[in-house]
Amino acid sequence: MENGKLRKKIEKLAYGSGASLFGVADIRGLKKEFHFSDEILTHFDYAISIGLRLSDAILEEIKGIPTRLYYYHYRQVNASLDQLALKLAGFLQSEGYSALPVPASQIVDWEKQEGHVSHKRIGELAGLGFIGRNNLLVNPELGARFRLVTVLTDASMDLDRPLGIDCGECRVCIDACPAGAIKENFREFEHVACYKKLKEFKDKSMVSQFICGVCVKACRGKICKKIQ
Repeated sequence: MENGKLRKKIEKLAYGSGASLFGVADIRGLKKEFHFSDEILTHFDYAISIGLRLSDAILEEIKGIPTRLYYYHYRQVNASLDQLALKLAGFLQSEGYSALPVPASQIVDWEKQEGHVSHKRIGELAGLGFIGRNNLLVNPELGARFRLVTVLTDASMDLDRPLGIDCGECRVCIDACPAGAIKENFREFEHVACYKKLKEFKDKSMVSQFICGVCVKACRGKICKKIQ
């Protein structure tokens, strides 16, 4: 199928199934960072990145610590993303392509907060946002208030590009972070401090998973700037 036509069909399926964001990236330069065998990754040179918006009302209930309502919402959004990824992968297979849906929130290293792939790095390449000071993917309209899932594929489609913007003068996440993990440069993000705070929330039975949501709530977008 012609690249543009295939993309339009998949994009229509994604948005029709509830997606808030959609993009396609060339991932050949990223594959060495993935936690898959080389054999699995051989033919997967492209990735579809899909975002699903989080509930503003639920996020607004977070007051410095995660809530159980956010925990359940987080799980349901991830489940919805996984179902959406399965649907898109199934469509690609029906068209004769290979596809691998990567779970939205399956962590292989909690201290480094790494999954099988970096959904945010793929989302960045797919034009869905940029890596903010909070070490999350930030969309100009949604901020960090969304979750991501990825479908790896061998299907060549029209590609998106990185946005070329950053946080600008916004530093609200630095002040909001209960772990003090967020710095001026996202490359200086303190993963261990973040992990310890997540573990503290879980150990105190606030939530049943290593999640927080405080910096997600703080990041609203709409004040980003073009990189000079």
